[in-house]
Amino acid sequence: MPTVLVQSDLPGLDLVHRGKVRDVYAISADELLIVASDRLSAFDVVLPDPIPGKGEMLCQISNFWFGKTAHLMPNHLTGRAVADVLPAGVDATLYAKRSVVAKRLKALPVEAIARGYLIGSGWKDYQATGSLCGIALPAGLRQAEQLPQPIFTPSTKAAVGDHDENVSFDAVVAAIGGDLAEQVRAATLAIYAFAAAFAAERGILIADTKFEFGTDADGKLYVMDEMLTPDSSRFWPADEYRVGISPPSYDKQFVRDYLETLDWNKTAPGPRVPADVIAATSAKYAEALRKLAGIVLD
Repeated sequence: MPTVLVQSDLPGLDLVHRGKVRDVYAISADELLIVASDRLSAFDVVLPDPIPGKGEMLCQISNFWFGKTAHLMPNHLTGRAVADVLPAGVDATLYAKRSVVAKRLKALPVEAIARGYLIGSGWKDYQATGSLCGIALPAGLRQAEQLPQPIFTPSTKAAVGDHDENVSFDAVVAAIGGDLAEQVRAATLAIYAFAAAFAAERGILIADTKFEFGTDADGKLYVMDEMLTPDSSRFWPADEYRVGISPPSYDKQFVRDYLETLDWNKTAPGPRVPADVIAATSAKYAEALRKLAGIVLD
């Protein structure tokens, strides 16, 4: 059975950040311990009920992709064993599959998004303007239609509780400089192209995905945080894909669909989630992990 962890507790380690899903601890001036919890957020609100094993599945699929794409872009993994950095007395089995020891990098203030299909906020922007992040698109595209070629559509990194906002490439240049912006765009599109082809062979379409990048003390660029997970990507089953509708996806769509039936204003505190919705969501994460990486967690 997968472990369940709602909030990590590692006495003696300095908690640097507790996000919606991940808890980050300082190991040294150069290393961090990143723990993926089973917390579930929807509409930018952390819900009271976790998805058992979700953190393990997110961590394992990220590690799989980090390994698969290391030839395209270096990543934040150090290769150090998690058990080596845990405080004495902590149950190592609780953290082993959901944690990584990572390089301590300076995160870039931009969400690096690659889109291969027109869906989500990209579809809304296209309907309103005929373009996306300053990129003009052909007229007459339909919802969920594949784009002529994948595009880089960055967004701002919003504060907790706020929503990210799509921005132009020029805005990224203004934020981090032209050379780094070009590197981020090239890496984002290269990784997406590689992963999309890999996933398509396994019956999954990657509609879009979001990457985070950071630099070390020498200014070298790394991909970091998580990679190509159901939380940071839209995975669609290829056999259920249809143009003109929003296809089902391997993520927390079950939860979103349930929440949309409630009289809830999408602000904290979030409502409780029924057990059958939690089970269905967990099964979708597990299916994505098995299909893409061939990994089945005990």
